[in-house]
Amino acid sequence: MQIGSKIKRMRMEYGLTQEELADRCELTKGYISQLERDLTSPSIATLKDILDCLGSSIPEFFNEKKKEQIVFRQQDVFIKEVEEQGYRINWIVPNAQKMDMEPIILDLSENGETYEDNPHQGEEFGYVLNGSILLTIGKDRFRVKKGECFHYKTSEPHSIKNSGKKPAQVLWISTPPSF
Repeated sequence: MQIGSKIKRMRMEYGLTQEELADRCELTKGYISQLERDLTSPSIATLKDILDCLGSSIPEFFNEKKKEQIVFRQQDVFIKEVEEQGYRINWIVPNAQKMDMEPIILDLSENGETYEDNPHQGEEFGYVLNGSILLTIGKDRFRVKKGECFHYKTSEPHSIKNSGKKPAQVLWISTPPSF
């Protein structure tokens, strides 16, 4: 972290000149100038005085919150290929397993099939983007075609299989994350 540039940003947000900040902190304008250009480092006591004048504190000053990513692009996607089962998982939101829900895009080749998932807490939703699939939940089977969706609680074993002769693609969302 560059302390000086952050102090300068805060000073400018308050609409203060270097001289005005220096006067309030009983420092020189030259010292503030050097500090803002990271040519010198303040003592803890001096930093506390400056931050007091800027309406902040040492803990607030050093607590930088990382901005949450909102938009995800193709370069963010992580792909896992499971060739022996004939499917590919595209994690379209990186680190979604740390969130409340986890969206993926599932690509299934002809006769591709996911492993049977054991019962677990939560719900799953899917929207078939291309092709058609066979959704198995417990002993029940459901054929879901392009443009159709499914939603179920994950209290029974479940799996998806490509039931067509061409590739299938499903937008699949799990809550809580389980992929």
